Amino acid sequence: MAVQKSKKSRSRRGMRRAHQRMSVAPLTEDSMTGEVHRRHHITKHGYYRGKQVVVTQTEKTDPEA
Repeated sequence: MAVQKSKKSRSRRGMRRAHQRMSVAPLTEDSMTGEVHRRHHITKHGYYRGKQVVVTQTEKTDPEA
């Protein structure tokens, strides 16, 4: 089992962990609705790459459609 020779300081520990942060997810704007969403995910309104792939609850109950 590996045992360290001496205790690592808070500064050294922080420097080692400096690269372990989370990155911000890339966002894109939908061409149909203009809604901002994560890449390769459908929007809240059910659109993906400009086409509607999922019918949402609001569109099912909408009498005008």
